Amino acid sequence: MADYDVFIVGGGINGCGIARDAAGCGYKVGLVEMNDLASGTSSWSTKLIHGGLRYLEHYEFRLVREALKEREVLWAIAPHIIRPLRFILPHHDGLRPAWLLRLGLFLYDNLGGRKRLPATRTVDLSKPLGSPLKSDFSKGFEYSDARVDDARLVVLNARDAAERGADIRTRTKLVSARRANGEWRLKIKDQTSGEAREVSARLLVNVAGPWVDEVIRGAVGRKDAHNIRLVQGSHIVTRKLYDHDRAYIFQNSDGRIIFAIPYEDDFTLIGTTDRDYEGDPGKAAISTDEIDYLVRSASEYFEQPVSRDDIVWTFSGVRPLFDDGASKAQEATRDYVLKHETEGAPLVNAFGGKITTYRRLSEDVTQMIGKSLDGHVRSWTGKEPLPGGNFGVEEIKTVEAKIAALASDLDARSVKRLARSYGLDAIAFLERAKGDLGADLGHGLRGVEVDWLIAAEWALTAEDVLWRRSKLGLRFTKDETERLEAFMAERARRETAAA
Repeated sequence: MADYDVFIVGGGINGCGIARDAAGCGYKVGLVEMNDLASGTSSWSTKLIHGGLRYLEHYEFRLVREALKEREVLWAIAPHIIRPLRFILPHHDGLRPAWLLRLGLFLYDNLGGRKRLPATRTVDLSKPLGSPLKSDFSKGFEYSDARVDDARLVVLNARDAAERGADIRTRTKLVSARRANGEWRLKIKDQTSGEAREVSARLLVNVAGPWVDEVIRGAVGRKDAHNIRLVQGSHIVTRKLYDHDRAYIFQNSDGRIIFAIPYEDDFTLIGTTDRDYEGDPGKAAISTDEIDYLVRSASEYFEQPVSRDDIVWTFSGVRPLFDDGASKAQEATRDYVLKHETEGAPLVNAFGGKITTYRRLSEDVTQMIGKSLDGHVRSWTGKEPLPGGNFGVEEIKTVEAKIAALASDLDARSVKRLARSYGLDAIAFLERAKGDLGADLGHGLRGVEVDWLIAAEWALTAEDVLWRRSKLGLRFTKDETERLEAFMAERARRETAAA
């Protein structure tokens, strides 16, 4: 008997989403991620759950419709980490005409069966919502999408998968995969200890993101795999550029768009770029040209020009788009493509996709799993809340109030962060603490939270805590980071000694 029914390579949003879906359908699931969860493409996004307004220009109506339908589904199952966000699109003379923008936004409002999110409206940019912009921009349109903590979405899917029996192994690499007697014989290696072991599985799912072709060429042993187009997207995070809570979507003369989004209370997120990438996806870094492009594009709209001195952080990542032969990176499809091999031990390779449609991709893969393994799958992931999210979308303030009562020495910002990161799970670990929040590690991070992240969310390093389980890295100094590292190292030593 095989060790697993389904074995998944890749701990990004698609891999963890598939693990959750398949485990909930009763399959014995294993997953390996060679680094930390969400350490690749899934933490390099623009942090949005959105339909992709600009994809309408490329006639990707199915993709946009599916993504728009998913916004409210995901908001309902994860109301702590997903929140509605209104976007302002200024009309720019000389670019897309106002009638075309109205038509696009009419389609955007109606393609996906919008229910809770408010509709598009015209806005007067001479009023407060346009005050950060140059006076040239007098008219705009306001529409709805949503924001998400992308890395936390990954972790919550992994947690739910694990609670349903999935074996989630981080910092573990698939070394080789060979078919034998109708099963997969897999060699996996712990990247920390160096220990290797062999396991077997009835079906293999390769959803390794930018490394998906590398898995096919290396572990599976097919040298001719060329399915994806690597496209680099970079972002800058600046000091807070304006005071209201709306995001902006800016048109550029090259036909592209960029976003300017309120971020982590005190900052503004600006991005993204689109350019072809070659090399190791793990080494992608923002270029001088990309910084100049984002600064210049934003400054064309803001009354106060954005400068390099405003930048407090940058991040850059590689999107593994299915190679559809498009001439420009920004024209390549954002839709996903699944290839299902049924001869011998079944194999599913997943290419492309976007964070908004991860749950639909997961359902499609689980359907393929069912067909190959003669299983009976069900559609359930859009109805069951993710961990910590079992409350209504309008009840987040109630969650905050309960957290504030349990942790009276935390400031309002920290209470809000806990509610919007963990939801009801924060109430659970604070109740267990019985008022003892542990070491004060800075900026509202307490020992009880770090203990939770290590025990329940696979966090091993300060980087895991500060940049993926949270974005406290934007606030932590070098000395504070070193103190956190020492705290985690001492905790690990105590656990080892007690074992």
